[in-house]
Amino acid sequence: MKKIVYVLAIVLAFTSCKKEEEKKPEAIEEEIKTVNDRSEETSLFIGKAAPKFNDYENYAGGNTSLDDLKGKYVYIDLWATWCGPCKAEIPALKRVEKAYHDKNIAFVSISLDSANAYEAWKAMVKEKELTGIQLYAKGDQKFARDFKVSTIPRFILIDPNGNVVNDNAPRPSDKKLIEIFDALNM
Repeated sequence: MKKIVYVLAIVLAFTSCKKEEEKKPEAIEEEIKTVNDRSEETSLFIGKAAPKFNDYENYAGGNTSLDDLKGKYVYIDLWATWCGPCKAEIPALKRVEKAYHDKNIAFVSISLDSANAYEAWKAMVKEKELTGIQLYAKGDQKFARDFKVSTIPRFILIDPNGNVVNDNAPRPSDKKLIEIFDALNM
């Protein structure tokens, strides 16, 4: 019940932000912080600096760290090649990525597959034509542990300053995600 109240409070805060278009990002962040302050029991992360991931292999080449994405909202998908619910979200995630491709947001999918599943990860990214920033954690579970992730898929939304907006963000298939994105005026 607390989670439902919390989600409704966020949606209301975002909706009120959208109605007043002259609000600056700092004002929006303050409203998010106010909602989060009332919901501390639901998350230890919201409004605080996000735990970091460093030098995860990028399917497009090179390595990527969370700090490389500062200045943008970051919507993170924690998934694995063996995870059925993760794969079920792929079509919806592609639609959301396409709808927001020209906005100030990076879509990052981090494979939490074990270190020996590297070829399976590369094959799935290619076969499913996954978009966004595709990263391989190389078996490193620190980022997921830091966020206390116990199940996947798990979605996390981080603001342009590197602070957590929502450490258990709606899935791409949930229309609430679009409401949140639209309210952020990216």
